[in-house]
Amino acid sequence: QVQLVESGGGLVQTGGSLTLSCTASGITGWYAMGWFRQAPGQEREFVAAVSWSGSSTYYRDSLKGRFTIFRENAKNTVYLRMNSLKFEDTAVYYCKVRSGLDGLDYWGKGTLVTVSS
Repeated sequence: QVQLVESGGGLVQTGGSLTLSCTASGITGWYAMGWFRQAPGQEREFVAAVSWSGSSTYYRDSLKGRFTIFRENAKNTVYLRMNSLKFEDTAVYYCKVRSGLDGLDYWGKGTLVTVSS
């Protein structure tokens, strides 16, 4: 059974930084990892993704330059470094893994990031 556990969320002031982490267990083979977020009253949106090797990264256009995604395969963990946080970054951040073996997506339960203005 695949499980994803996110951590690192919390309350931060505008302009501050946070690093989220997500550790996967129960998954085999290669897999892409990514982050999505959902603000109150909004739809879930793509934030960033990273390939299995880590050599390819993808970002939501509006977040480029502030957010950085990277992974440590030895730890089955993906990270999201968020700098210069803005009030509008407030959301529940979800980790997603896409299995390279069967193409299935797996989601974590999310971690709340609150940016105070």
